[in-house]
Amino acid sequence: MAELGHTALGAWSGGRFMHFGLALEDARYLDLMRPDIDIHTVVTADVYGSGEGDRMVGQAIAGLPRESYQLVGAIGHDFVKGEREGAKGFPRFTDPRLRPPERFVAYLERACEESLVRCGVDSFDLLLLHNPDRIGYSSSVVWEQGMARLREQGLARAIGVAPGPANGFTLDILRCLERFGDILDWAMLISNPFEPWPSRLVLPACESADVRVLARVVDYGGVFHDDVPNEDALAANDHRGFRPAGWVRQARAQLDRIREIGERNDLTPLQLSCQWTLAQPAVASVVPTLIQEPGPLAKLVEEKRAELARVPATTVLSADDIAAINEVGENAGCMALKGGSPVHEGDERADAWPLDDDLRRLADRWGIHPERDLVKTHS
Repeated sequence: MAELGHTALGAWSGGRFMHFGLALEDARYLDLMRPDIDIHTVVTADVYGSGEGDRMVGQAIAGLPRESYQLVGAIGHDFVKGEREGAKGFPRFTDPRLRPPERFVAYLERACEESLVRCGVDSFDLLLLHNPDRIGYSSSVVWEQGMARLREQGLARAIGVAPGPANGFTLDILRCLERFGDILDWAMLISNPFEPWPSRLVLPACESADVRVLARVVDYGGVFHDDVPNEDALAANDHRGFRPAGWVRQARAQLDRIREIGERNDLTPLQLSCQWTLAQPAVASVVPTLIQEPGPLAKLVEEKRAELARVPATTVLSADDIAAINEVGENAGCMALKGGSPVHEGDERADAWPLDDDLRRLADRWGIHPERDLVKTHS
């Protein structure tokens, strides 16, 4: 299994490819993404900028000894044959409109090889299936014949699943783990002190299957960088616009309640979030979004990277510290979840579908009551 650093850099940082804050110019972005002795893991995805993200990461790692960094790739959106569907993005390669199952393996091989060429390397340390649909989570063709074969061919040292882009997919991840946990190495999940739910419902299964977790959104939309602007100061196309009204004000109040825990442990808010997240079952690496916020009071994104570089690799928080943070950050039922859902209505979509009997039986096995544990109860 590939060994990633306990901290990682995401190609969606710096306002490039996904709209978080201000977009950095090329030279500054490349400096931000260049791995070094402190942060030596970089995460990219072929769909970012329809390949441009891969190419920029390739420039950032160019000339570095291959053994000095770990490269994580992600494939799964067909931005070549598929047509972008507005905010939904490009369709998944498993969309029946694009190809039948017997062509899944050929697509995965081509997408992986093309991503590697753009990055300028021969193999990924970890290759993730990016934002799967229902077929992607459950298909033996995708996993046993496709993703596993890429590892066997040496195109990736490890393979894993990256649900998203929104939160949820709880039962679908569990189904993927039950069916293919023996060939899965990693899962990339949303986790931070203010969003422990619903990922905490699958962390025990990850631990049981020896599937390590790479946690994203560790910064909670920039709140843990401690300089997130008011909501009305965010750009109209800022990716955080999907969050409910008042989320910044509420999160600031929550941060103030746990700030002392960080100060007592000599941790900045970002480092505190990373430490809490790394203390969760199966979590082995964290990849917050590094955001250059607008305004004169904003921190430089380079300062945020330096904070990330100083995150302790071992847990310094006590059990009491973690329990206190848990009490403040409890978020169960605060949002509608994607994936298999007991409240789904209408046709199946790429990111949402009704529960089938198999998912309900799976929920029973893991002590999950979908109508209680996987539904929105409040904002």
